[in-house]
Amino acid sequence: MRARLLPLLIVLLMGVLLALGVPLAASQARSEQQRVVVDRIDDTARFASLAQFVSGPPDGTHRESLNALTEELGRYQEVYGISAGVFDRDAEAVAAAPGGWGVPGGREGPEFAEALAGRRSQGPSQVWPWDEDRTLVVASPVIRDGDVIAVVVTESPTGPLRSRILSGWLGILLGEAAALLLAVVAAFQLTRWVLRPVRVLDRATHHIATGRLTARVAPAGGPPELRRLAVSFNEMADHVEDVLEQQRAFVADASHQLRNPLSALLLRIDLLGLELPEGNREFASVRAEGKRLAQVLDGLLDLALAEHTTADPRVVDVAALLAERAGAWRLVADRGGVELRLAGPAAVTGWADPVGLSSALDAVVDNALKFTPEGGVVELSVTSEGDSVVIEVADSGPGVAEDELERVGSRFWRSHRHQNISGSGLGLSIVGALLAAGGAEIAYAHNRPTGLRVIVTVPRHQPEPATLPASYVSLKPGGPGAA
Repeated sequence: MRARLLPLLIVLLMGVLLALGVPLAASQARSEQQRVVVDRIDDTARFASLAQFVSGPPDGTHRESLNALTEELGRYQEVYGISAGVFDRDAEAVAAAPGGWGVPGGREGPEFAEALAGRRSQGPSQVWPWDEDRTLVVASPVIRDGDVIAVVVTESPTGPLRSRILSGWLGILLGEAAALLLAVVAAFQLTRWVLRPVRVLDRATHHIATGRLTARVAPAGGPPELRRLAVSFNEMADHVEDVLEQQRAFVADASHQLRNPLSALLLRIDLLGLELPEGNREFASVRAEGKRLAQVLDGLLDLALAEHTTADPRVVDVAALLAERAGAWRLVADRGGVELRLAGPAAVTGWADPVGLSSALDAVVDNALKFTPEGGVVELSVTSEGDSVVIEVADSGPGVAEDELERVGSRFWRSHRHQNISGSGLGLSIVGALLAAGGAEIAYAHNRPTGLRVIVTVPRHQPEPATLPASYVSLKPGGPGAA
């Protein structure tokens, strides 16, 4: 979400800065040009005061004034590099520097025509840094006795003006960049402040979805709406936990209460069987169904305990634990004519509850041996992959169909091709509860050429405190057949 929200905020901030920076840059350019125009108007006004004494009969005073004006214009052009001159009403030069310079645009030029009308230049159009061929023309009338007798014209190169405008723009650009940097930092902090409760809610939701029902959110930080959402989330989680706890308690109590009458019923069935002929098919069927019901009740009770008991995770030598369980089940494998193989390094550590992981491995190995025919192979392996330890239990049994693979591990589900094999359909469900409580994961895949591959992933290191499971299974391993 931050990847979408942060660019949006940055684009909006850039739009605001551009909306402020462009008018500011234009204002700075106009201010620089206005300052130049005012200076040129002052210069032309000074030359106009000198030119008032030039017009008249060609006597000594006239020549003296003309020489002084010409000398002043020459020094002005030499020092400032600005062309300047005094022109009569026909745009003929009275005095100009450099020599031979004429009015830009002639008598029809807008500045000259405006000065002939008795008005000073109101300022040319704006000069921009990219207008390399532009010059700045300013004209002022020379008035004597209320009549315009001549026009003073200056033509300035715009290079220095454009350089000052660019320098001002560079300062504005640096200010905008600094403001944008501060805005990006502020936007980053803002998105972090807004999205942090969302990430906490997402993590807590994931914990609850994976069975860690004690996960809660501290309603602190972030906008008020998200704090209220955190409170509502905690209320919902409390309600869900209460409902599931009642369900677990019901399953555990019902399983426990039904075991005594079921045991008595099985005992009476056995007593009745003493009076029936040996090999009675109806008696064998009733007795088998009774034992299957007892297995289902035991599985339900184990599942209820697996979802409720607190765990004790620690650093465990997963390879040594797997080797120990392989040794415990080797006798069962030999009795069924199944080869039990063990592969992988001698020592690989992970973060798990040794009791819960041992119980889970017992259940997985028991399931693999149960469905592997005589002469088959069950291979146990452990490998280290980055931050995880991967345990694989692969058998060479019939496996499951492609459309059945995603249903493996569901409660009470059994493949139609395995209905003749004893079981309640709860073994792998119990394994899932054992592993999920400790932060481990279980997955299923096809084994080639035949069979099922069970993949258990255990974290190598202790998770962060916020992700530690609040409930974990602590079932005692009962050895072969316990699961």
